[in-house]
Amino acid sequence: MSKKRNTRRTRTDTKPRKQAPIQTMDAFSNPAARIGLGTMDLLQGTEYPLTRLTQNYQLLTSLYRDNWIVQNIVATIPNDIIRKWYEIRSAVQPDQITQMLKLERKTQVRKKILLGMYWGRLYGGAVGVILIKGQNDMSQPLDLNTIMPECFLGLQILDRWSGVYPEAELVTDPEDPDCGLPAYYVIRDEETGYTAARVHHSRVIRFIGRELPWMEQVAEQYWGESEIEAIYNEVIKRDNVSGNIAALTFRANINYMETEGLDQLLGTANTEMQRRFYNLMAAQSMMESNFGTRVINKGDAIHNTQYTFTGLSDVYDRIMMDVAGAARTPVTKLFGRSPAGLNATGEADMQNYYDYIDGLRETELRSVIERLLPVMALSAWGMIPDDLEIDFPTMWAPDAKEIAEIAERKTNAVLAVYQNDLIDSATAQQELQELADETGMWSKISEESIKAGEGQTYSSSRMMADPMAGLTYLEDPDRDMDISEENEEGPNKNGKEEVE
Repeated sequence: MSKKRNTRRTRTDTKPRKQAPIQTMDAFSNPAARIGLGTMDLLQGTEYPLTRLTQNYQLLTSLYRDNWIVQNIVATIPNDIIRKWYEIRSAVQPDQITQMLKLERKTQVRKKILLGMYWGRLYGGAVGVILIKGQNDMSQPLDLNTIMPECFLGLQILDRWSGVYPEAELVTDPEDPDCGLPAYYVIRDEETGYTAARVHHSRVIRFIGRELPWMEQVAEQYWGESEIEAIYNEVIKRDNVSGNIAALTFRANINYMETEGLDQLLGTANTEMQRRFYNLMAAQSMMESNFGTRVINKGDAIHNTQYTFTGLSDVYDRIMMDVAGAARTPVTKLFGRSPAGLNATGEADMQNYYDYIDGLRETELRSVIERLLPVMALSAWGMIPDDLEIDFPTMWAPDAKEIAEIAERKTNAVLAVYQNDLIDSATAQQELQELADETGMWSKISEESIKAGEGQTYSSSRMMADPMAGLTYLEDPDRDMDISEENEEGPNKNGKEEVE
C-alpha cells in the first residue's frame, strides 16, 4: 500500500496576488443623537467654499481706503521690518558706508521696499523693477559687469493690478533663486494695451502676501495670497459688533406710553383719525424736554426702559483679539491699546512679536537686500568687496536697567575666568569687545592693547606689578620678636657673634 506524500506549496511557488487598495472612511457618527458625519447636525452644515478673495481688486481697494484696521494690518508688519535697517559687515572704510547711505537716500530704496511690501500684502503680489542708467533693454539678464558707478536709479514699484503680467515660461535652473517662478514679466499699459517693457526676472524683486500651495500659485498667476483674505471674516465680525454697540447707545433710554384701543386705531380707523394720532405723538415728542419730561393726559401711563451695557466691552475685546490673531499682530500694535489687566505690561507679547519680525527679516527682507546690494555697491563704490555681508540688529531692545545688569553679569563672568588663569589678557579683552553691540561698553579696546596682552595671565601680570605679590609669610605663634629685634640682638651681617 503506497502512501501519498502531501506536498506543501511554499511562498516561492505561488505568484503574488495584487491586493486591492483599501479605502478608509474613518469618521464619527451618531444618527440617534444627530451628532457626527452624515447627520442633521448644525456643525455638518458648515462649508468652506473656495472664494479666492485675492482676485477681487475692487473689494481690497475699498477696504484699504475705508477701514483703518485693514490699513494697520497692511502697514504695521512692514514698518517694523524696515524700522531697524540692515548693517554692512565688511572691511570697508567709513567713507564708503557714507557713500552707500547717500545712495540709499537719493534713490529712496528704503521707502520703495516699504511700498512694495505694502502692495504685496494688500493685493497678494507686487514687483520692484531695478532701474539701471543706460540699460533700456530690460529683457536681457542683469549683468553686474555692465554696471558703472552712479548708474543705479532705484526701484519702480508696481502692484499686480498695475499692468504687470508674468509670462508662462518658468525658470528651470535649480541654482537660480527664482527657480519655478516666471522667467519674464510684461509691463503693459492697461488703457492703451501698449507693452512698455519685457523684464527679465533677474531685474525684478517680488513682493507677495502669504504663501500658497503650488496649484493655487498657478491659479493666482504665481502671486501669493492677500493678507486681507485670511482676516476678512474677522474684520466683518468686528465692524458689525462695533456698529451694533454704537446703535445700542441710541436705545439706552426708551420711553413708551400705554394707549387704549391702539390696534383698532391703526387697523380699522380711517385715515383722518390715524393722521390726528400721528400729529399728537409728534407734538408730544417735540414738547419732551432734554430731561425726558413729557406731558400726557391724566390717567395715561408712561414707562421707561433703560439698557445696561454690562458685558459688551468683554465681547468687543474678544473680537479684537480674534482680529489681532488672524493678522499675527499684538492688540497693542494693531489697535493702539495699552495692555489691560492687573500687572499687565504686554512685554511677553511684544517680545514674541519681535521674534516673529526677526524671522521675517531673515526670510523676506534678506533676499531683497542681497539682490540689491551688489548693484548698489557697484554704483556707490565701483566694486563688490569679497567679504560683503549684512546683518540685522535684533528688534527687542532691553531698557537701560536691563542693559546695565547684562553688562555687569557678563563682564564679571569674563573677569572670573581671567582671574582663574584660564585665559590670557588678550582673550579676555576680545571677549569684552564682543559685548560692545549688546551692552554699549568695551568698544574702545584697541588692537594694540589686545596684542600686548597675548600670553599674559592674571597671575603673571600681578607678579610683574609686585614681585612680592605671590609670596606668603608663615607666622610662628611662639615667636613674638620682630625682624628689627632679631637684627639688633642676633648675629651680625657676617654671621659671627660680637665679642665685648
